[in-house]
Amino acid sequence: MRFVIPDVVASQFHLREGDTVADFGAGSGYFVKVLGQTVGPEGIVYACEIQKSLVEKIGEHARTLGLENVRPLWCDLEEPGGSKVPDGVLDAGIVVNTLFQLEDRETAVLEMRRTLRTGGKLLVIDWTEGAAGMGPQPDRLVSADDCKALFESHGFVFERDFPAGEHHYGLAFRAI
Repeated sequence: MRFVIPDVVASQFHLREGDTVADFGAGSGYFVKVLGQTVGPEGIVYACEIQKSLVEKIGEHARTLGLENVRPLWCDLEEPGGSKVPDGVLDAGIVVNTLFQLEDRETAVLEMRRTLRTGGKLLVIDWTEGAAGMGPQPDRLVSADDCKALFESHGFVFERDFPAGEHHYGLAFRAI
């Protein structure tokens, strides 16, 4: 069974040194290392997470790795301005295994759009199905088609899909 592997999937993000990127719903910081190393010391990684204990864990993890470019943020995507990321500063954002957890997806998508510059990219990875007791309940799944419709109706254009593992889809959008 293959799940999302940060080093593999991040190659699909097409990030560059110096980029400013956010991981919306960073969890325990699964993508922090690859994002921090990819954007380099001139770049910034905002690790946005709603659980305070995980924000602290991300900060400790980043310090252990020597990644001074990681900014852990305690935030709520379901509140306007709740990510605490400034308007229009992001070159890219990623949303991994987070959509199915959101109650107010529309507000969250608008909050992500607010933080991206025009032309910035948003990369979404979420479950296609629950797998061996992992992942969301079937009624919480957000299908790839529903994901496209949600983002396209809130300031994004769909660009491409990309491989994201056996039980996940990967979709790339551009902010318009």
